[in-house]
Order: sequence, then structure tokens, then C-alpha cells
Amino acid sequence: MAAEDTTQVYHERQRLQYCLLHALNNLFQEKDLFTRAKLNAIAEKLSLDDPNKETWTPLSALFKPHHNVITGNYDINVLIAALEGKGKSVIWHDRRNGASSIDFDGAEDNLMGIMLNISARRFGGIWNGRHWFTLRRICGVWYNLDSDLKSPQSFKDVEEVKTFLDSIIAGGGEIFLVMNCKE
Repeated sequence: MAAEDTTQVYHERQRLQYCLLHALNNLFQEKDLFTRAKLNAIAEKLSLDDPNKETWTPLSALFKPHHNVITGNYDINVLIAALEGKGKSVIWHDRRNGASSIDFDGAEDNLMGIMLNISARRFGGIWNGRHWFTLRRICGVWYNLDSDLKSPQSFKDVEEVKTFLDSIIAGGGEIFLVMNCKE
């Protein structure tokens, strides 16, 4: 990755399993646009609308279908609902096509950013889970805004972004393109 120039880039750091919260705020480049309370409300609404409520167990009070009430750990449904609530759409990238099929050369107002979900080992390998983070183009430069990083890391060019995304795909990660909806 290229040398760091992060003076204009907002970057939240990881707390507990609130990576989706941090990834969304990093995507929108705005502190507290999304909060724990807002994401919990989205998850609760999704749970109320869940047609499979009869299959819930007593543990479902803690490990809810779309998040963990103590640590966060939100799922894709919360991501999609949160982004749709802000007028964005989400396209699940077909991993069979690799990163070369993503239109990075299109108008900057089409592709807002990229959300990634990867396998992550936490707490010395005791906990295996998933981790959300964001890539975003800001002033023509692509940045890795992973909340596990001390600061944003810029990419030197689009080819480096594609190579990075191909490594995410090879490692079993998922890529979601966040699109600005056309009015």
C-alpha cells in the first residue's frame, strides 16, 4: 500500500464486535451517523419481521438472529437495511469473477465504496468469527478503512485495490459493492 496521507480521512477503530458499526461510519466518513442503538433498532425490526420466530431457542434472547446484544456482531441483513435506509443499494459481488469485473473506472458517484466480510480469529485464536470493514475512494484515492488498523491505509492505484480484493476472495472473504442509488 502507498504512503499514508490521512489528513482528510475519517477512521473509527475497533471496539468489541462492532466492526459493522465502524465500517458504516468509515464508509460514510461521519462519526456517529450509525450508533449501537440505531443498529440494534434495525436488528430488532428485522427480528420482529422474521418468519422463523417459532424456531428460536431461549438463547435467542442473547444471540439474536441478526446480532449479539452484548458485543454487536451484526449480520448482512443489518448492513443491507442500514444502507437502504441511507438511499444506497448493495450488490453481492460474484466471487467467481474476481476483482477485475468490478467497475472502478465508472463515475465516482456510482460506486460509493466496498464492504468486506472476512473470517477473523480473535482473543488469541479462541474466538473465530467474521469481521466487517470498508474500502472507499476519497478525493480520487482508494483507502482501506479497516477498524483493526491504527490508521487508514491508501492504495497506490486501482490495480493494487484489485490485487487486495482478489486476496480477500482467495481467503474466503465476501465483497459487497455499495452503490449510490440513481434518483
